[in-house]
Amino acid sequence: MLKVERVTKKYGKVLAVDDVSFTVEAGEICILLGPNGAGKTTVIKCCSGLLRHDGVITIDKHINKTIEAKRIFSYVPETPALYDALTVQEHLEFIAKAYRLTDYKEYAEELLERFDLADKKDKLGRELSKGMQQKVSICCAVITRPKVILFDEPMIGLDPKAIKELKKLFVELKDQGCAVLISTHIIDSIKELWDKVLIMNKGKIVSTLLRSEVVDENELEEKFFAATGVSQ
Repeated sequence: MLKVERVTKKYGKVLAVDDVSFTVEAGEICILLGPNGAGKTTVIKCCSGLLRHDGVITIDKHINKTIEAKRIFSYVPETPALYDALTVQEHLEFIAKAYRLTDYKEYAEELLERFDLADKKDKLGRELSKGMQQKVSICCAVITRPKVILFDEPMIGLDPKAIKELKKLFVELKDQGCAVLISTHIIDSIKELWDKVLIMNKGKIVSTLLRSEVVDENELEEKFFAATGVSQ
């Protein structure tokens, strides 16, 4: 569903992403795991079409920057970017209109309830805390019922209840056949969720683990430290 082929990204002389290739299939949760500065966010931004890069990225066989691809994928950035003068409710309505959604209101209400935003519907974007902004960003991303969704460090700033709901949402998206790519540097945050883990370091994918091949959950942590050279 999401296919990344030989993607390279430089910032001047700095090689941020070095010849990276991977796929995320429909109904699969793939984790891009690595220390800070490994290149995870750059990969996510390349996939979302925000950065120019060498190589090819396709979403359901469409080049990621095409309208056809943008109709079927969503992106939750590490730092939420809401409109200051739109309310929570208006953000959802804006996305619904942009994607020409017709039957979304019940799902929107469900999402607002789940993420404790139902009583914040009339608050403006600039009036929300970072954690609340992140919740709105998540709701806006999933309301389109995407076939591919990209999350960049999605749990930062969220309270424990919201993290629990988000983890449930990951599984629901998977069960609906969505390809889910999550970038994180926190191993504990994705334990028991993943189908595939891509360990990234210094711009490269240095190790790939499949759930079907891992017997002990602790093996993920051991592989991470061995592949990245990070001290335990």
